[in-house]
Amino acid sequence: MEQVKKEKNPSSKININWSLLLGAAFLMATSAIGPGFLTQTTVFTQTLAASFGFVILISIVLDIFTQINVWRIIAVSEKRGQDIANMVFPGMGYLLAFLIVMGGLAFNIGNIAGAGLGLNVIFGITPETGAIISAIIAIFIFVVKEAGKAMDRFAQLAGFVMIGLMIFVAWKTSPPVGEAVIRTFAPEEINIVSIVTLVGGTVGGYIVFAGGHRLLDAGVTGIDALPRVTKSSVVGILLTAVMRVALFLAALGVVSQGLQIDPNNPPASVFQLAAGNVGYKIFGVIMWAAAVTSVVGAAYTSVSFVRTFHSKLEQNHRWIIIGFIVVSTISFVLIGKPVKILILVGALNGLILPIALGILLIAAYKKSIVGSYKHPIWLTITGALVVIVMAIMGVYTIIDQVPLLFK
Repeated sequence: MEQVKKEKNPSSKININWSLLLGAAFLMATSAIGPGFLTQTTVFTQTLAASFGFVILISIVLDIFTQINVWRIIAVSEKRGQDIANMVFPGMGYLLAFLIVMGGLAFNIGNIAGAGLGLNVIFGITPETGAIISAIIAIFIFVVKEAGKAMDRFAQLAGFVMIGLMIFVAWKTSPPVGEAVIRTFAPEEINIVSIVTLVGGTVGGYIVFAGGHRLLDAGVTGIDALPRVTKSSVVGILLTAVMRVALFLAALGVVSQGLQIDPNNPPASVFQLAAGNVGYKIFGVIMWAAAVTSVVGAAYTSVSFVRTFHSKLEQNHRWIIIGFIVVSTISFVLIGKPVKILILVGALNGLILPIALGILLIAAYKKSIVGSYKHPIWLTITGALVVIVMAIMGVYTIIDQVPLLFK
C-alpha cells in the first residue's frame, strides 16, 4: 500500500480525513462479512430463533472490546501486530504471522469460491469462471497507483450495497421484531459456542488487524489520533452488526412463517423464500460482494504481517498481495475447497485472537513500545476477559475438530 507521509505537526492529526477512517472501518467490516458469515448467521437463527438476538448482542460487546484494544495499541506504538509481538516475546511475531498467513490463505480459498458462486447465481456462469473473474477484479484494485484509496472506495461501495439489499430482504420477510427485541435481552436459550463462533468470525484471525494496519499504512498514528481511531474501530463493528441483524431478521421472518430453509445452502434459501427469483439474484449480489471484499481484506492484511520482515518484502508487497490472490484462485479452480485443511485452520484460527490480543495487552504497558501512553484500565480488564474466554473455547475447538481430520 502506498505510504502516506506522517506529519510532525500534531494539529494535522486532528484533521484526519473521515473518508480514510471510514475506509478502514469498511475494510474490517467487509473482511468479516464473507460466505461463512452469511451461513453462520442463517444456521444459528434457524436453531435459536429469536434468542439468537442475545448471541448477536453479546458478540458485539466482545467484538468492540477486542477491536478498540487492538487498534489503539497499534496506533500508539506505530507498529504492526507482528512487530509488536516480536518486541514483547522475541520470535512470537513470526509465529503470529505464520498462523495469520496460513489462516488467511485457507479462508481465502473459501472466499474465492463464494465469489464464484455469487457470479454463478447472477449470470449463470460456472463457479470456476466466476472465481477467476472475481480474482481479476480484486487484483486490479492493487494494480492501480493509489491502491489504498481504491481499496477503501471498493470496500465502502460494496458495504453500502450489501447493507441496503439485506435490509430490503429483511423487510420483505416481515419478521417478528417485537419478539426479537425481547429475546435479545431475555433469551429462552443461551448458546456459548455460537457466541464464540460469531466473535471468531468477526474479529478472529487477520480480521481484527485489517483496519488497524490500514490506518497505520495511511499514517493515522499517535496519541492525538486515538479518538478517531477508536471511533473508526467501533464503526467497523457496528457496520458488521447492522448486516448481522438484518440477515438475522430476514432468516427469522422465514423461520417464523414455518418455511423450510434448505440445509445445503441456508442463506440462498432465505433470500429465495423471501423474494422469489429476485431474492435469489439479490443473494448472488450479496454473496459476491461479501466474498470479493473478503478476498481483498484477507490478502491485504495477511501480507501486511510479513512485509516488515525484509526490505524486499516491503518494496514488493503489492505484488505479493496479487500473488496471494492468484494462489487462492488456482487452489480453488484446481482442487476445490480443501475441507480438511479448512477445518484445521479454522480450529487454529480460534487461538489466534486470544494470543494476539494477549500480546498486545502486555505491549500496552511497555514504554519501549507505547512510550508515555497510558492504556485505560477498563480496556485492559475487558480485553483480558476476552482473552480468557476465547482461549478456553479455542482449546475446546481444537480438541473437538482435530480428530475429524483423521476420519
